[in-house]
Amino acid sequence: MSVVINTNYAATAAANNLAASNVNLQKSLNRLSSGSNIVTPSDDAGGLAVSMKLSSAAKILGAQSTNMANEVSFFQTQDGALKVAGKVLDRMSELATLHQDATKSPSDVLNYATEFTSLVGQLGTIKGWQFNGLALFNTGVGTLGASDANAAFGGIVAGDIANQATIQTAITATAALRATNGSDQSTRGFNSELLTVTKANLEAANSRIADVDVAEESTQLARWNILVQSGTSMLAQANSATQSVLKLLQ
Repeated sequence: MSVVINTNYAATAAANNLAASNVNLQKSLNRLSSGSNIVTPSDDAGGLAVSMKLSSAAKILGAQSTNMANEVSFFQTQDGALKVAGKVLDRMSELATLHQDATKSPSDVLNYATEFTSLVGQLGTIKGWQFNGLALFNTGVGTLGASDANAAFGGIVAGDIANQATIQTAITATAALRATNGSDQSTRGFNSELLTVTKANLEAANSRIADVDVAEESTQLARWNILVQSGTSMLAQANSATQSVLKLLQ
């Protein structure tokens, strides 16, 4: 092999290898320090595009899950109102029975009628109750609307203290509304569970693309560290090899 001065092929090759090893070492350091497998788009352009789509879809599902939880709160509030309405109707039924007692004085009967009238107003309040400014009986959110509440217990008037059958019908109808409310809550519960599972799976899929495998990358880091150190040593030796030419010139 010729001995030359102007060109040191061994040093050039060693320098190239050292530069490549150093680049890979920096990538490993960036991945481990950031926890991300894709630090720059050039690391995995296709994977980055897929990761962004998966991440966006997971965030959307998270927002939908929050909305679903708020709807469940709405239905729980609605059921609470129906439960109170049922208690009011039970008291009305009791007052209607007491009102028919022939042994009661006119003032007693008047007192029952006064309370009954007050409870009629309470039913009206329940029918118009709101959740965060939204009507509690609103078909835009659930199955039950204002017409349902009105048909069940909103039609009770003061004179119905003498009509026990009307009150019993209202009690039965209000119980049916609670059953419908329970169905709405159950549906939202299953939908919420589905959203949660799907979100978790999307995040897992995204993690396989975007998150660094620390164990594997640590192994690569050790490898590139060794190559950088050995490359530096070999470059130093390659640079010193041409000094043998000086002995030929002496």
